[in-house]
Amino acid sequence: MNILYAIQATGNGHISRAMELLPYLKEYGNIDIFLSGGNSHLALDAPIKYRSKGLSLYYNCSGGLDYWQIAKGIHPFRLRQEIRDLPVEKYDLVLNDFDYITSAACARKKVPSINFGHQASFYSPRTPRPSVKNSTGEWILKNYAKATHYVGLHFKSYDHFIFTPVVKQQILEANPTDKGYITVYLPSYCESQLVEIFSAFSDLQFDVFCGQVLQPKQEDNLRLLPVNKQAFNESLIHCSGIITGGGFETPAEALHLGKKIMSIPIRSQYEQQCNAAALQEMGIRVLKNIDHTFSDHLEDWINNDERIQMDYSKSIPESLEYLFSLSVEKGENELLEVA
Repeated sequence: MNILYAIQATGNGHISRAMELLPYLKEYGNIDIFLSGGNSHLALDAPIKYRSKGLSLYYNCSGGLDYWQIAKGIHPFRLRQEIRDLPVEKYDLVLNDFDYITSAACARKKVPSINFGHQASFYSPRTPRPSVKNSTGEWILKNYAKATHYVGLHFKSYDHFIFTPVVKQQILEANPTDKGYITVYLPSYCESQLVEIFSAFSDLQFDVFCGQVLQPKQEDNLRLLPVNKQAFNESLIHCSGIITGGGFETPAEALHLGKKIMSIPIRSQYEQQCNAAALQEMGIRVLKNIDHTFSDHLEDWINNDERIQMDYSKSIPESLEYLFSLSVEKGENELLEVA
C-alpha cells in the first residue's frame, strides 16, 4: 500500500505525533510525507517527499495570535498551484493531519482521505467546547481539512471514532520523579515576557522553554532552554508540574506522567479554548491569561491542585487498527462508510 501522510507543521504537536506514528505506519506500506506549514521548532526526522509553506499560525509576545504575520503568509496563487500539483491520486491511502492543501487536492481530484489527528475529534458534538462557542472557530475546525472520514485523538474517547493521545515512547517508558522545579512552555510569549513573569517568583525554580532561546542559559531562578525534544522530555519527566498553553500533546504527556498542570490557552485560538474546556472538566487549573492575579493562582495551584494521571499506552495500536479498517478497498478506490 502506498500512503501519503500530510503533516501540519504549525506548532510542534503534529510533528511530535508523526515521529511516533511513522514506525507503525511503515508496517502497513510505503509512506510519502507532505509537510505543510512553517513555524514549528522541531525538525521532522524522516524523508520529506513534498514540502510547502502552507498556512501557519503565528503568535505575538503577549499570549495571543499575530494576525498580520498570519495574513502575510497567505499566498492564494501559490496555494492554488500546490493544490493542483499535489499528486494525491497516486496513493492508495491519504492520511491528513489537518492540512488544507491536501484536503483541497483530494476534493478537487475526488480522492478519498482520512483526517487523522486531534482536530478530527471536533467532528463529534460530544467533544468538549467552551461555554460560549465561537462560530468562526467551529467552521474552521470542521472545514479547514475536510476529508471522507475522521479518526480523532483527544484526552478521552468522547465518541466511537475518537481515541486517546499518541504519546512519545520516551514518555511511555519514563519513571517520573519530582525534582522540585516547574516546567514552562508558553509558545505565544516571547523570552523577555517570560523572564519578566517568572523571575518575580524568586523562591521557585523554572525550566522555561522558548523558541527565541538558542542556547541553554541560567538567569537567577530561571533555566532558559531552546525548544528541543530531548531536553523537554527530560524536564517534563522530572518536574513538579507544568505551566503550558491549551495545546494537545504537551498536556497529554503531562497527564500520562501524572504531573500537575496549569493551562493558559492562547487568546482567540478556538481549538485551544476547546482543549482548555476539556482539561477543566477533568479538574485541571485553567487561566484565561496572565494578569495581576497570577501570583495568587500560582501559589494556590502549587499548594492545592491534585495530580491527575491517565494511561495512554494503548493509543497507537487501537487508533491505527480502527483507521486501517476504513482503508481503501482494492479495486474500488472508496472508503468504507462509518456508522
